[in-house]
Amino acid sequence: MKYFGTDGFRGVAGADLTVEHAYKIGRFIGWYYGARQGRKARIVVGKDTRRSSYMLESGMISGLVASGADAYMLHVIPTPGLSYETTDGAFDCGVMITASHNPYTDNGIKLVNSQGFKMEEPLLQLIEQYIDSEYPEEVPMVSGDAIGATVDYMQGRNRYIAHLIASANFSLQGVKVGLDCANGSASSVAKPVFDALGADVRVISNAPDGFNINVDCGSTHIDRLQRLVVEQGLDVGFAYDGDADRCLAVDERGHVVDGDLILYVCGVYLNKHGRLSGGTVVPTVMSNFGVLKALEQANLNYETTAVGDKNVFACMHANGYSLGGEQSGHVIFGDIASTGDGILTSLRLMEAIRAERETLSQLCAPVKLYPQLLTNVRVADKDAAMNDAAVLESVKAAEEFLGDRGRVLLRASGTEPLIRVLAEAPTDELCAEASEFMLKALEPLRAE
Repeated sequence: MKYFGTDGFRGVAGADLTVEHAYKIGRFIGWYYGARQGRKARIVVGKDTRRSSYMLESGMISGLVASGADAYMLHVIPTPGLSYETTDGAFDCGVMITASHNPYTDNGIKLVNSQGFKMEEPLLQLIEQYIDSEYPEEVPMVSGDAIGATVDYMQGRNRYIAHLIASANFSLQGVKVGLDCANGSASSVAKPVFDALGADVRVISNAPDGFNINVDCGSTHIDRLQRLVVEQGLDVGFAYDGDADRCLAVDERGHVVDGDLILYVCGVYLNKHGRLSGGTVVPTVMSNFGVLKALEQANLNYETTAVGDKNVFACMHANGYSLGGEQSGHVIFGDIASTGDGILTSLRLMEAIRAERETLSQLCAPVKLYPQLLTNVRVADKDAAMNDAAVLESVKAAEEFLGDRGRVLLRASGTEPLIRVLAEAPTDELCAEASEFMLKALEPLRAE
């Protein structure tokens, strides 16, 4: 794929991803789902809080209506809210404008099908052909009463909020909860949900200005939430990313509870109550050894996948599993959602805390995590770096060095020009030594 990677079409707004790209994508999908079939398409559009999201939204809407589609505007909403409303509102497809946890200078376009799942690659390939003026058919403009309408669809966001509240069959009366909304999509959704459940809510990073999304806040900078929980004596804290499809937690002691630990706590709880399909959790190869061992000790099965929520969901979907996710906090509850949902994840974690009548730290206590060292190396060409002979040799050397004491993993980021170097071992020192093999090999390949 030339434009659409593992998480949509993403790049620097106005450079790699332009308003013309947005317009052309809108033109094509508006025609593909509508006029091509002799009907009027209904397509729902959401965005995060980046300044460029408004520009790309305008381009997208123009393309859709020019092809005869009706465009329903959800405005600022979490990515999972867009997916939910695509299915709930019976739309032909959905468009989310976001670059998730990336800096505000970036943006992206995610496309989902009518079931709320990531759009199929064959269709994405057709869109790419159209963007490059290589599509073999004409995509005509419409005129007169065939021109599409724009619909202010705030009710869709309200329905998503109601859906989240309805998914929680418990009260949070008397519970002190901290929320870090990353100055992103969660800013208009998370607090109303927790308020409705009766929680005493303390919110930070919920004043987006177009530039401050993910800046020193949210799930990628969780230290502010840690301080809030400790200083204000809160029971628990939750941090979301820019488009709120991820969630990390902070326990009452101020310790970070990552996606691995969330999978463990929720997996054990759901299995105890007969709600974990197949008694199986689906983590990725990046998950901590300590979590996998703890799952075994809790008599749970696990099936690891390659990194990426797409791979996790594919495994879940193929085998009928109901819980999977990533260390980054992208957790999928397949019984109720088609994608990772940060706010839903925090509600499921609260359900376990309330039902078990234990603190989050107590629920996590059986897990003894191995130290992990993750280093991101910015390179000029990530594909070339991943296939470089010296780099491949360095991985073998690191594996031989660790033996059965740990593991290493080298992978390219799906959305940025980064190579991620992971080492896991019983001590921090061993992690650092194992990482050094690969970091030295990558040094000549760094971006200038």
